[in-house]
Amino acid sequence: MDNRKVGELIYNLRKEKGLTQKQLADQMNISDRTISKWERGYGCPDVTLLPSLSTLLGVNIENILDGELSSNEFVGGNMKKSNYFVCPSCNNVVLATGDITLSCCGRKLERLEAKKATDQEKLSITEIDNEWFISSDHPMTKDHYISFIAVATGDQVQIIKQYPEWGLQTRIPKRKHSKLLWYDIQFGLYYQILS
Repeated sequence: MDNRKVGELIYNLRKEKGLTQKQLADQMNISDRTISKWERGYGCPDVTLLPSLSTLLGVNIENILDGELSSNEFVGGNMKKSNYFVCPSCNNVVLATGDITLSCCGRKLERLEAKKATDQEKLSITEIDNEWFISSDHPMTKDHYISFIAVATGDQVQIIKQYPEWGLQTRIPKRKHSKLLWYDIQFGLYYQILS
């Protein structure tokens, strides 16, 4: 941990928030001299102060300790290349169009790698009234079910939440060159191409 880098980051984030050293110190119940000491690189925040400092400055504790914020590159607009994340504790679903660091229920979430479905794993697709009717005989028990279905085109993603003990059946507008994704809570994320 580099005290100078940490101090410079705290200084820049404090300025971004429009706070003086005194205002930040008052919100943390410490002296403004302590803030000054950190910003000049003559010390680092105590471990007990990191959570409140993190909240006040709007950054993760890890970023404070690293002394830098890493920016992500702009990602083109193709929604088929979106990243999916699922919390293993609460099954919260998150979609991101670029690289992102996420946490849920106190755990860092890893990006799901979509696997191409085999013929046996593919969902059943039928065209009805210019729509796709999607169904499957996949088990939908509380311990093993498909949590969501997503249909991605170049410019949009539609996510349809699925629930245990309900049959997997849904209809979506027919769109050419779509990517159909689904998340099996035991085996992960799968995809197949709709044409």
